[in-house]
Amino acid sequence: MPAVTGLPAPEGTSPDKERRGGLDRVLSFIERAGNALPNPIVLFAALFVLLAVLSTVLALTGVSVTVPGTDDTKDIGGLLTGEGLRWLLENLIPNFATFPPIGAVLVLMMVVGLAEKTGLLETTMRASLARVPRAVLPYAVAVIASQAHMMSDVGAIVLPPLAALVFKSAGRHPVAGLIGGFACVTAGYAAGFTIGSLDALYVGITQQAASVLPAAEGLHIHVLINYFFTAASSVVLGLLGGFLISRVLEPRLAPYQAADRGETPREDLALTPVQRKGLAYTGAVVGLYLAAVLALWLPPGAPLRGEGGAFVPSPVLSGVVPVLFGAFLLAGLTYGFTVKKLTGTEDVVTAMTDSVKNMSGYIVMMFFAAQVIALFTWSNLGVLLAVKAAALFNAIGVTGFWAIIAFVLLASCLNLVILSGSALWSLVGPVFIPAFMLMGMSPALSQAAFRIGDSATGAITPMNPYLLLILAMVREYEPEARLGTLISRLAIFVVPFLVVWLAILGIFYGLDLPLGPGAHIGVQ
Repeated sequence: MPAVTGLPAPEGTSPDKERRGGLDRVLSFIERAGNALPNPIVLFAALFVLLAVLSTVLALTGVSVTVPGTDDTKDIGGLLTGEGLRWLLENLIPNFATFPPIGAVLVLMMVVGLAEKTGLLETTMRASLARVPRAVLPYAVAVIASQAHMMSDVGAIVLPPLAALVFKSAGRHPVAGLIGGFACVTAGYAAGFTIGSLDALYVGITQQAASVLPAAEGLHIHVLINYFFTAASSVVLGLLGGFLISRVLEPRLAPYQAADRGETPREDLALTPVQRKGLAYTGAVVGLYLAAVLALWLPPGAPLRGEGGAFVPSPVLSGVVPVLFGAFLLAGLTYGFTVKKLTGTEDVVTAMTDSVKNMSGYIVMMFFAAQVIALFTWSNLGVLLAVKAAALFNAIGVTGFWAIIAFVLLASCLNLVILSGSALWSLVGPVFIPAFMLMGMSPALSQAAFRIGDSATGAITPMNPYLLLILAMVREYEPEARLGTLISRLAIFVVPFLVVWLAILGIFYGLDLPLGPGAHIGVQ
């Protein structure tokens, strides 16, 4: 099936050819559907044109919308009118320059890239796995994989082969570590008790989408609005992922016969004395830094307390991105200079610059996404669509947590063909966030639900750019492996992750637990 994989099909006939043939047809359909979609940049540009025409038609026909529960009637503004063109000329650049996700994501990527290029992230993962007992390995891999979004896409590249290596050195099947590590990185991508650029990206779009309704003025939307939910999810999903690797995936693999090369167990995972010193120094420096931040926040009367001495809201929560910037910067510098990956300021600047260079496509996409969301807000189309969507949910009886489940399933399906989380959230957030707010549910809840849908099916879509890379890695151990083989093994994780993750959100919803500091289930 070279048309799907882009790689030559291995010789011979698979014993389950008929079953894989059906799976391959499904995968081929998904791939064709995804390839038929335009580039996300073109998609946003086309959507902007569509909204421009639609808003103008509705404005000329005098359409208006009343926000339920208020006397506030909003007229639809048309972009292709005199007023609309003046707005566009005056706000095209501010729409982009003030779009919340851009600054936060770029700031974090500079220092996360620095930590990655100095080798700190890979060394940290090696140190975490090197001495884990054989029986605990699947769970350790799954828990670490659930934090991988902190490293952005680096996690999907670095962790799976590292997991294969540590499985092999422990006498376990390396393919189980490879596939299990990749599955947990992708299917649990938006979980974790670590914070990264993904969180900043989500919350920036959430802020913009929620601002179309007056109720947003009383909400404190910050990077940690899902922290309690994602932290709890990462632990549960880590245990679930470890169970699936150990009890479901690995027993179904043919016995692995490693060549006798006289290798010392775990030799390839051992850290050099310089690397150990680098980790020790980095831990000490970052620990002191975080202790200083807490000392400025926790004591009564501390300068980083909120108004009236409150923990929430407070400058620490609203300024989490600068706090993380400082932590990653200190970590990258300390480790880099200790292990001699950095020898001067020029190396530091180059590492940070290269990290931002890789974000050029994201910046261009965010320019068009910012214009689309701004037009949604200015024209009041966002309010109109939200009111109509909320009315539709109520009319068909899909309310409360059932509406959340329907949204998660929709996002999971869309994630098969639109793998970019920023693109997908920019498309669905402006409609569903205010729609759920009108149904009494907070933006934090909408964002938490989207995290599930944006992650669960990412492992099995042929649109995942790392899928063929993982297939090539699998073929180092199983030369006869095909894309259908890989997808069928990855599919083991999708439904359990989706169901269990929804159950965790259901517990938060049913018990009315905060999803993060100051982030409630309902609109307060």
